[in-house]
Formats: sequence, structure tokens, C-alpha cells
Amino acid sequence: MNQVIRFQPIYQDRVWGGRALETALHRELPHDGPIGESWEVVDRSEAQSVCRGGTLDGVSVREALQQHRADIMGPSWPADRPFPILVKWLDCRERLSLQVHPPAEIAGALGGEPKTENWFIAETAGDANLIVGLKQGATRGEFAAALIDNTLESCVHRFPVQEGDSILVESGTIHAIDGGNLILEIQQNSDTTYRVYDWGRVGLDGSPRQLHIAESLASIEWEGDEPEPIRAANVEAVIADSLLFRIRRVPLAAGAKLHFAAGEQPRLLSVAKGSVSIGGDAHDLLSRGDNVLLPFGGEFEFTATDETLVLVTENFV
Repeated sequence: MNQVIRFQPIYQDRVWGGRALETALHRELPHDGPIGESWEVVDRSEAQSVCRGGTLDGVSVREALQQHRADIMGPSWPADRPFPILVKWLDCRERLSLQVHPPAEIAGALGGEPKTENWFIAETAGDANLIVGLKQGATRGEFAAALIDNTLESCVHRFPVQEGDSILVESGTIHAIDGGNLILEIQQNSDTTYRVYDWGRVGLDGSPRQLHIAESLASIEWEGDEPEPIRAANVEAVIADSLLFRIRRVPLAAGAKLHFAAGEQPRLLSVAKGSVSIGGDAHDLLSRGDNVLLPFGGEFEFTATDETLVLVTENFV
């Protein structure tokens, strides 16, 4: 299948969201309220991406895999396996809850799914931060006491970020995103989140949002170092390498080409900055914010129209 697969975004209302998907990515949003997430690629029972354009126009990602499994994912891909990666844009106008995703070894017992995710910071306010992991030496007992005292910030690792930074957040890592960040999240196909603390906030309905204290305390990894992001740089590099996926940062000067041979593996291509033309066609562009699937069976060449940065997600088979 020698065509780039585009998808229609699925927008999600979130109390902490804003309008950055409209202003920064030039999207037409469905209403005037706070939009926190755009699900760019998703293959779940409760949410299905729909292909846009080409021969698959209007077909769901699940139907596309059923009809063209070998061409899209390769001949060894199991016929009943969902697409393994979920891609989101996050507009974090306000701070998200302090939360954790369960590790694989206990997720089933808790009735959830593990979720390892990577955050690429596309834009950030000057004073924006991330919270990832515990402060060195913080214990479960101290954390539980701080939860009662509303002093949890004393237990978590908070650090500033800038545009182009990236960090891998493994399942079991306590985390939160500060307000002022526009983030491309590339993650394991899961939607299990346990909120442990929500900063005294209420939801869009005016009521406090549900917390999952017991599940969170069971899921948090209490040992480990204070994680640090991979800092922005204008060089090609692997910015995430897990058992579930690998992400490469690929900067392209104007006119530079990026080529993928047929029959290697399926990949996701995300345009974080600038734009690229497809196959030398100046009218067929992928622009900032676009996330597309490059099928196993296709050969693709992209040409940067100006200074561009793309992320390539691979090794998810």
C-alpha cells in the first residue's frame, strides 16, 4: 500500500484544556469550549480513528487493518491485534491531575491497562514545568501523609521544560503536566489513568473529579532516580526507546529529503515543526500537527519545504 494514511482527529473536552490546537496548529475545533486532547491515531472499542483521503477514505482504522493487514502492518501481524500506538495532542492550559498508570505486572489485577507514554514539548510558556517521578528518597509513607496534608508537591520531582524537550514516562511513574504546555503524546494503546490528587479542582460539571487513591498507591514505583528530559537539539537522535516503541527526532533543512523503503516496518510520522511534501508533490503537504501512518508495504519520500522537525515512531511491531 503505497499511500500515506491520514486520520480524522477526535477532540476531547477537558477541564484543563484550552484553544491552542486552534491557534498553534490552525485546527477548526468543534465548539468554543476547552479542548484538552486531540486523539490523532486510536484503535479502541470506545474510540476509532477514521481514515481521511485516499482509497481508505471513511474507513475506520480497525476495518483498514482487517482488510489490508499485511500491506499496512506486515505479513506477520496477527489478524485480531489492534493498532498498538495511541497518538494525542494535549493542550494543557491548566495543570493536569497528579496521576499514574499501572505497571504491566499489576494492571490486570486492578482492572486496567499499563500505559507507557512519551511527551514531546511542542510549545511551552516561559515558566511551565513537568512533574515526573518522586523526589529522591521520598517514601510511600511520606507520600501518603502528604496526600492527607495537601502537601504532595514536596514529594514529587518538578522541573522546567522548553520547546523541543522530550521525556519518556514509564508505567508506574507518578506524573503531571503543568499549565502552559502543548504536547505531542505518543503512547502505548491504553486509556487507564489513576488520579491521586487534583489540586482541589472541580470538573466541567462543577463536581470534584474522581480520585483513585488505592489504585494509585498500588501502582506507583517507589524506587528510582529523578527522571530528566532529553533536551531540545537540532540533531537527529533517539528520544524514546522502550520495549513498546522507539521515537526518533529528525530535523530537516529546507529541501532535505527523508526516505523510507518498502517492506521494512510500519511507522508513524509526526510533523512537529514546518512541513514536508510527499513524493515531490508540492501540493501534497504534511504540516505542523499532522500525524500519519506509513504502511509496511509502501515506499515514501518526503521533502522539507522549510526548516522542519519530524518525529518517527517505529519498532512497535
